[in-house]
Amino acid sequence: MIPTVLTVAGSDSGGGAGIQADLKTMLALGVHGMSVITVVTAQNSLGVQGAWELPVAAVRAQYRSVVDDIGVRAVKTGMLASAELVEAVAELIAGTDAPAVVDPVGVSKHGDSLLAASALDSVRTQLLPVATVATPNLDEVAQLTGVRVESEGDMRRAAAAVLGHGPRWALIKGGHLAGDAVDLLTDGSEEHWLRAPRHDNRHTHGTGCTLASAIAAQLAKGDSVPEAVAAAKEYVTGAVSAGFALGGGIGPVDHGWRFRGGS
Repeated sequence: MIPTVLTVAGSDSGGGAGIQADLKTMLALGVHGMSVITVVTAQNSLGVQGAWELPVAAVRAQYRSVVDDIGVRAVKTGMLASAELVEAVAELIAGTDAPAVVDPVGVSKHGDSLLAASALDSVRTQLLPVATVATPNLDEVAQLTGVRVESEGDMRRAAAAVLGHGPRWALIKGGHLAGDAVDLLTDGSEEHWLRAPRHDNRHTHGTGCTLASAIAAQLAKGDSVPEAVAAAKEYVTGAVSAGFALGGGIGPVDHGWRFRGGS
């Protein structure tokens, strides 16, 4: 059977991030993607023009509909927007026997806030403890823990702060630092440093969603966490390299880069 993966996230009408990026990533990596939409956004290459949360009852119903009939081999979370949605999704994941990749989405590529300040405590105390892997970028690390990463040397401290909230593994994404794109994956005892050359391409919308979805896809296929993260890093590096212009602002990474002549 084709492994099944469920994304619980917001819809990006521009198609570069959110549910749309997640499903494209899952298709590219050979798993069957399914979705629970938490928020509908009006969004394009210039930013987010509007966002409308779905009721908690609608999110629960979508999740139960999929999990109770089809089942899941991995779950990935993205934009959850409010404390009520964070708490509901955390409860659903806690009752699901599958690895969970939590992308604690706080701010969009364009600087738009995607998580209410009142929801931060719920992410810390309820969502991160049910995560198999948490994948914050440096802004999200600062938002959640107060730790500010200025150099590669600060990444261990950031990882320890994130792990303090309960995920089994933390992947600290150092893409906002200068130099190579370096990430640190650790469970507090093992350390894996993942490096890739930085591509001079501004069209990187959807990078975080894509990476987290790729990790979930690889976990669903049976990879260990370090194997899944390494494979996901390779996939997203190619997608960033092939990112393309769309509209008048920041374009998306290319989820189908391997189908268009990439290795």
